[in-house]
Amino acid sequence: MHSSFIGMLAVAVAGAPAVAAAAQPVQAQADGTVVRVNAAQGKIAIRHGAIPRLDLPAMTLVYHAPSALLKGIAAGDHVSFTAERADGQYRILELSK
Repeated sequence: MHSSFIGMLAVAVAGAPAVAAAAQPVQAQADGTVVRVNAAQGKIAIRHGAIPRLDLPAMTLVYHAPSALLKGIAAGDHVSFTAERADGQYRILELSK
């Protein structure tokens, strides 16, 4: 390669924008009806209305949740929850009947 081409390439790479940092988690509060719970796997399925802040339409979605939050929660319970979307997954941060 010609040295002036290599110099231009180095300038182009050095001037390139940095790769964007990982997206910040987005949180939202909602309520819904528990469809199923698997505390051993830390998962809960909740049927809920649209949650615009998380870009979710009305649906039933399986969320990840700490097992401790799932104690005393059963299918059919109406719950209020705070959910978070981070790293392509949905997690429950707070949960109450």
